[in-house]
Amino acid sequence: MATGDIEIDVKDMKMVNETIEKTKMKHRYLDLGLQAEQEDLRPRSSPILVLSGPSGSGKSTLLSKVMAEFPSFAFGISHTTRAPRAGEVHGRHYWFSERQAMERQIAAGEFLEHASFGGNLYGTSFKSVEEIQKTGRICVLDLELQGVRNVKKAALGAKFVLIKAPSIEALEERLRGRKTESEDSLKKRLKHAKEDLDAIEDDPTLFDQVIVNDNLEYAYGELRMMLLKNGFVQ
Repeated sequence: MATGDIEIDVKDMKMVNETIEKTKMKHRYLDLGLQAEQEDLRPRSSPILVLSGPSGSGKSTLLSKVMAEFPSFAFGISHTTRAPRAGEVHGRHYWFSERQAMERQIAAGEFLEHASFGGNLYGTSFKSVEEIQKTGRICVLDLELQGVRNVKKAALGAKFVLIKAPSIEALEERLRGRKTESEDSLKKRLKHAKEDLDAIEDDPTLFDQVIVNDNLEYAYGELRMMLLKNGFVQ
């Protein structure tokens, strides 16, 4: 009798344990289903396109062509502490900020990326990107190399494209052709461009695409193909 009781108890315990395990598994599946539902309800961020390249590379012209053809792109307006140049409009070309105010915002973690160039601060606020993403459009950022690295570290799934002239000599020719730079300013820009390009050669995985802008239409074709391949446009 005692032996039979023990056998029954063991069987009962086995059944109880199996029932508990089944119940646990059921709850795990329910939890996963609930989690999946919640994730589906979360707002999905649109991708970010980051363009980089020295002044004179043709980057701004290519960006203008992208935005003219595809209205789903919107330019993320950066903040800067430098003074506005002739024709520049606050809130359209840059958000022109007081240095102390921008430093406070950076310290408060309000900036996705920021860098110092030519004695001035430049940066992109999270708000600037989020305001574009709320509309369902794709945010395009025009960043210096330091900004590219900062956004890369943020792991936002952005795609990074470098636009460059075929050579430093070609870049110099383009900058001189603008007749907007003093000799001193021109030398600084060329030195900065060469340093950046050398640094990029040492880190070949930094950019998803490198486009040599020797011919504007060919360069735009390359950029357009990259956007199609990565699902930015259809």
